[in-house]
Amino acid sequence: MSFSIAGKTAVVTGAANGVGLAIARHFVEKGARVMFADMDEERLQAELGSGTDEEDSVAWFAGDLRQKLTLANLLSATLDRFDRVDILVNGSRKLLVGDPLDSDEDGFEATLQQNLLPTLRVTQTFARRMIRQAEEDDDDAPAGSIINLSSIAARRTQPGLMAFSVTSAAIDQLTRSMAVSLAPHRIRVNGIALGSVMTTGLQSSLKSQDDLRGRILAATPLNRIASASEVAEVAHFLASEASGFMTGRVLTVDGGRTLVDAADAPAH
Repeated sequence: MSFSIAGKTAVVTGAANGVGLAIARHFVEKGARVMFADMDEERLQAELGSGTDEEDSVAWFAGDLRQKLTLANLLSATLDRFDRVDILVNGSRKLLVGDPLDSDEDGFEATLQQNLLPTLRVTQTFARRMIRQAEEDDDDAPAGSIINLSSIAARRTQPGLMAFSVTSAAIDQLTRSMAVSLAPHRIRVNGIALGSVMTTGLQSSLKSQDDLRGRILAATPLNRIASASEVAEVAHFLASEASGFMTGRVLTVDGGRTLVDAADAPAH
């Protein structure tokens, strides 16, 4: 099986920074045409400029993916630019820390709105397009690969991360359920559960919490923090035909952290 994604069209949400940006850039480097999608228009423009390179393989879309009309506009923008979509990466997510006993539900609902519902709705929107393309292609070739970013928080209990943990677990189950539903259409759905990854957010936390780095390393058997590019390599594998007989799997990228029971494991 081939690891090549050259000539494929990918849509990556959460692509203005962090892991989403790393995945989108990696896909471009590997020859894919990529739509970078995020609500942060300023950062997208700073990263991509006009949104076009010499090969016309890069575009960006700014909008709030919590809004259904925005989803339709993202699909339209992708088709106008690239004519089809073969790969979807749901990378838009946010970590909010809060008290699970707090009567104010805004934080929990905000996490559901930010992390879970866009993943579901973006998947539905683009899966329908992939199904239509498969019918038009009229062959037995793979019709699409969908990749959801999740977290090892789905399997760990930390009160301050209740909302993030619940939505991560829901995304894992969404991955499995969608995999079964879309398999007859030759669309694969897999996930990546992340441990500690060196993103802008984690860098900020490391600066503000003197002991955080030591706690992360102590809780991670490989004794380091992953780079966003390492996650991009895993996403590349799941996007390619090299993983052609895999669906409904959530691959754990955590340096072995979920293998040990650290009493004081940090949130990141």
